[in-house]
Order: sequence, then structure tokens, then C-alpha cells
Amino acid sequence: MRISVYRYNPDTDKRPRMQDYEVKTFQGMMLRDALLDVKKQDESFSFRHSCGEGVCGSDAVNANGRNVLACVTPITELKTPIAVRPLPGRPVIRDLVVDMTQFYEQYRAVKPYLVRKDPLPEQEIPQSPADRDKLDGLYECILCGCCSTACPSFWWNPDKFHGPAALLQSWRFLADSRDQATEERLDALEGPYKLFRCHSIMNCVEVCPKGLNPTRAIGHIKELMLEKGL
Repeated sequence: MRISVYRYNPDTDKRPRMQDYEVKTFQGMMLRDALLDVKKQDESFSFRHSCGEGVCGSDAVNANGRNVLACVTPITELKTPIAVRPLPGRPVIRDLVVDMTQFYEQYRAVKPYLVRKDPLPEQEIPQSPADRDKLDGLYECILCGCCSTACPSFWWNPDKFHGPAALLQSWRFLADSRDQATEERLDALEGPYKLFRCHSIMNCVEVCPKGLNPTRAIGHIKELMLEKGL
């Protein structure tokens, strides 16, 4: 099977190029397996990967124009020849490796942790099953970046719009009955860009490998912002 991969080393190359490789296929083969085969053939080829089980989120790439996790994307689901490129909208460090610094800065900006004002109890903070259920579809995010790098609003305003991944995490803690920083979290999202650059294009929903819905989460935050302003 032929696979075409994006090659670019900013230190030595004048421009990017696509390079073809022939890889052997086998039953149950994932895109990550094909990239590992390419790496075996050409040690200069670079891409991120780790767990191989769709948990760490490190091997997100763009395959045939769609952001995917390489380790859980069957080769049989991709039309050949397969073209693999880095996640769009991010500076390329080398080949399929992109700079995710800004992505993680935006994640940190939403304070992705519980904030308590009351003294911490000696044991756990109680939470009802119903309140716990509100977190389903939120906590499963693995920060692969597929959603944010598929979002045109994020491409256009990467330094201002927080992006779907960070905003999903913002709602994850706004929705958590144990958190006590709702007002502060909403204040931090004030302005025309951080939250409201989302135009519900829904690319984020289309590409999420975990089946999550950042657009819906962002809509819930907008509702809270509206209530706060009334």
C-alpha cells in the first residue's frame, strides 16, 4: 500500500514536500502502524506517538484532509493513496510534529481543576449520582487537539480564541457541583474572542475521536454568560 507523508524540517528545507512510501498491510492495521513502518524505512521521519490505545492523544494527525488519532484509525477506513499531514493551523516543528504550546496555554488559562472556597473536608467532597452524570461527555477529553486544529475560528484567532478543547474543559468545571469559582471562570471568558469567536461550525464535533461535543458545551457557557449579564 502506498502512503504519502508530509516532510518538512524548517532548519534545512526551503519548503515542505510530500514523500511516498510503500508499506505492508495486515489485518487490523491502524494508521499508526503504517507510520511506524515509514519510520522503520526512514529514520529521519518524525511523528509523535505513545500509548497506541487512543488514550494519550499524542499521535493526532491529518489523514486525507481529516484530523484523526493515528492509533485508532483503521487503514481500511482511509481511501488510498493515503495522504498524512500535520494538524492544520499549528507551526510545524518537523514532519508531522507540530508546536502545541499555545494549545496548552489556552488549556491552562481556563483553570482545568477544581477551585474551592470552603475549607476542604477531611474526606471526599460529596457529589450526587445525578451531578456526577453531568460530567459525562466532558471529562473524557484527551487533549489530542483534533478539535481545535479543525476549527476555522481557531485558525483565524489562535492567540485570542480559546478553542473548543479548552472551552470544553471550562464547561467541565463550570458543570461540576464541587467547583466554587463559577463567577471567576465566566469573568475570565469576557470579551469578543475567548468564547464568542465560536460560530458553531461544528468541525470539532465531526472530528473528535472520543465522540464529544464541544459545540454543545460552549453553548452552555454562553447561556451562563447571558444569565450573568441579565
